[in-house]
Amino acid sequence: MGIYLNPGNIDFQQVLNSKIYVDKSMLIEYANSVIYTEQKFICVSRPRRFGKSMAANMLTAYYSRECNSGEMFSRLKIASSESFEKHLNKYNVIRINMMDFFSEYDDTTEMLTNLQKEIMFEIVEEFPDVRYYDKTKLMRSLKDVFEKYQVPFVFIIDEWDCVLRDKKNDIKAQEIYLKFLSALFKNQSYPALVYMTGILPIKKYGGHSAINAFYEYSMTDAEPISEFTGFTESEVKELCLKYDKSFSEMKRWYDGYNLNEISIYNPKSVVESILRGQFNNYWTSTETYEALKIYIEMNFDGLKDTIIELLAGEKIVIDTTTFTNDMVTFVTKDDVLTLLIHLGYLTYDFYTKEVSIPNYEISEQFASTIKVMGWSEVADSLRSSDELLKATLNFNEEKVAELIDKAHSENTSILKYNDENSLSCVISLAYYSARKTYTIDRELPAGKGYADLVFKPRKNNSNPAMIVELKYDQSAEGAIEQIKKKQYTDCLKDYSGEILLVGINYDKDNKRHTCKIEKIIK
Repeated sequence: MGIYLNPGNIDFQQVLNSKIYVDKSMLIEYANSVIYTEQKFICVSRPRRFGKSMAANMLTAYYSRECNSGEMFSRLKIASSESFEKHLNKYNVIRINMMDFFSEYDDTTEMLTNLQKEIMFEIVEEFPDVRYYDKTKLMRSLKDVFEKYQVPFVFIIDEWDCVLRDKKNDIKAQEIYLKFLSALFKNQSYPALVYMTGILPIKKYGGHSAINAFYEYSMTDAEPISEFTGFTESEVKELCLKYDKSFSEMKRWYDGYNLNEISIYNPKSVVESILRGQFNNYWTSTETYEALKIYIEMNFDGLKDTIIELLAGEKIVIDTTTFTNDMVTFVTKDDVLTLLIHLGYLTYDFYTKEVSIPNYEISEQFASTIKVMGWSEVADSLRSSDELLKATLNFNEEKVAELIDKAHSENTSILKYNDENSLSCVISLAYYSARKTYTIDRELPAGKGYADLVFKPRKNNSNPAMIVELKYDQSAEGAIEQIKKKQYTDCLKDYSGEILLVGINYDKDNKRHTCKIEKIIK
């Protein structure tokens, strides 16, 4: 049992010892289904802290032939699979975290030389009876071991893309690294399975056929292993029930990653919120706003305007196919938005091709970043949103109209009205801070139509519910009448108490807003 060769199951045992463990062992069943097939090259890309290393440790514990992991897995879902016993602890596993080597050696050639030297040290020690052609050559030595014992290798490589991310401007270093991976796997008989994890997809890196042969499972298309990307809704419901946590709040804070129509929650944040006993920014707090700032300040083709629309709750159709899967080559705003999907700051709907901000935690990170990066007009609107909510709750119709006028003029580049949908965008942004105390639904089915904006008070919030109806070049009074006539209050079936009916109209001639507010009791 070595550090890299058949390292054992201790790392996965520590995962199982943790207070909170969500069983993702059926990923093994999928891996078993592709062993020694054309699909044996697997690359899973996910954002940081989304369980990549946990999965790598689990696969290592399952496949490594120098440990007995049967008891460890006996209580997990995979134990019921027909393939469980067939592949359990049957392979020579080489487990590498590329970041361990990358952080130690600045020169890529030196890094790869020492990586091979360390692995070869363990191979020669483990298989002393093999007749080696050249003990300095890793690929040839793997062939020699396989030829003698006919036991194939499972390669598990974590942080495979660290060279490409951290040396993003060093093309020569990238080529050297990719050439090494190509030689390690290209046309070789000894790999039964190669499982690589990283943040970036790989399919467009260079012309190396071994790299391009990988089957890619990413944040834009993870089928058929989408459910293993993070926590599913059913898994989070079970955790909330077990630890007496609010599922609705958990969903608001950490849900929103749409993986081929499977709703995925951020696992890091869910676990932290349970262990710490409160909802807060946990995933985004592990690095500074600079990670997001550096990309959204690239105003390619109106990227700034698109970010503001996303912050207002809009969904934007983008083309992810032009993204070259690196962190420096950006031609259009869609390339930057696609990178933000892979980094976990946005979510992507594979079927509608729409991108959006997934949840409240990420939305707060966008808002915080904007406030420190010089977008003063947007930052002012976000700061004024507290004042707008207060004015609405105090029935100050003139102040509400004044603040919405201000939000419109400050963000006029994207908020050029031509219909009620444009008006909805500016109102959503103007009421941004209300998300702390309200659930806000847009175009909610209600009574005999669709309510433009419905504000439902969150738990322990004594503020009244609100229904906001928007009109373009009509009247605020007419908006109030529509709420009543079409019985929009029916959408608040489980609510009793005060409801504010808010009508807002934009006059295209004088370019001003008007507001009317009424209160009813339900």
